[in-house]
Amino acid sequence: MTEIEIGRAKRARRAWSFDDVAIVPSRRTRDPEEVSVAWQIDAYRFEIPVIAAPMDSVMSPETAIALGRLGGLGVLDLEGLWTRYADPTPLLEEIAGLHGVDATRRMQEVYAEPVKAELVGERLRQMRDAGVTVAGALSPQRTKEFAKTVVDAGVDMFVIRGTTVSAEHVSSQAEPLNLKEFIYELDVPVIVGGCATHQAALHLMRTGAAGVLVGFGGGAAHTTRTVLGVRVPMASAVADVAAARRDYLDESGGRYVHVIADGSIGRSGDIAKAVACGADAVMVGSPLARADEAPGRGFHWGAEAWHPELPRGERVEFGTVGSLEQILFGPSAVADGTMNLVGALRRSMATTGYTDLKEFQRVEVVVE
Repeated sequence: MTEIEIGRAKRARRAWSFDDVAIVPSRRTRDPEEVSVAWQIDAYRFEIPVIAAPMDSVMSPETAIALGRLGGLGVLDLEGLWTRYADPTPLLEEIAGLHGVDATRRMQEVYAEPVKAELVGERLRQMRDAGVTVAGALSPQRTKEFAKTVVDAGVDMFVIRGTTVSAEHVSSQAEPLNLKEFIYELDVPVIVGGCATHQAALHLMRTGAAGVLVGFGGGAAHTTRTVLGVRVPMASAVADVAAARRDYLDESGGRYVHVIADGSIGRSGDIAKAVACGADAVMVGSPLARADEAPGRGFHWGAEAWHPELPRGERVEFGTVGSLEQILFGPSAVADGTMNLVGALRRSMATTGYTDLKEFQRVEVVVE
């Protein structure tokens, strides 16, 4: 792969973001009604390839249930306000009314309340009682502490999500989570990430994960690039991890690990490009934060925004544009790709002649 000289002592390879690439039409077109956007991970089938990011501004137990009924997967942040407070609604209203530094400082105070195991179980059981696929997310640092509570509550899918998650975390302060051991002993499929390189993804796949999340530092509410200087453009990251999936498929004798794009997906075109670069599904935050039902009330933030020592996220105001169902399936009242996400993906696939997501991964793309 061609490298670019940054200076005499440093070379780098060129990487591309979703904004840098475009999907090329083929010689065949289809009707959008003939296109399937369903996908399956482990024993669980979903009608749309949309996973909601575990963020308090996006997912409450109620919105996770609503998304499940619409064919997607809602993932609840098990270290968020819903597992710290019996009723976080007044706090969500307060956060929505704050500005600038005051918002960051107040969020740090609010999130200082300890996570309560009984609330973790209660929220997951609420989702299970609704009859949808139940998914909850923990950071690698809290996974050991709450894993038993999460499994006992009947979670269907366990998500371990951080800014960056490695299969080999080195620490002299505490015994790190051994992902391979943890996943092997767990009875439910695990999705883990983020990662952004072929090698890191391959190591995560070897732990036994059912899916890997691709990306860090590129979300709408993240300032990781500015604070830590860490970011990988998503088109290249997804393509690199898709190559790791192919290599691991050969190495393992046929075990397929799902690639889930998680970052820089703000509009419907980004979803199509993510799949075109090799993703099986996407994890989205900001598009769903615009829903009338979203707990953030038009504001969006992630776990990085309230870090007690080094916040590297912003509380972004998007406003609301429509219901969760309208954002996913339309009809759209805007022409900017923030509504009817699934309809746009179908039309993109139909325009290029593909009938399902696996086929669409082979579509030609160009650098603009």
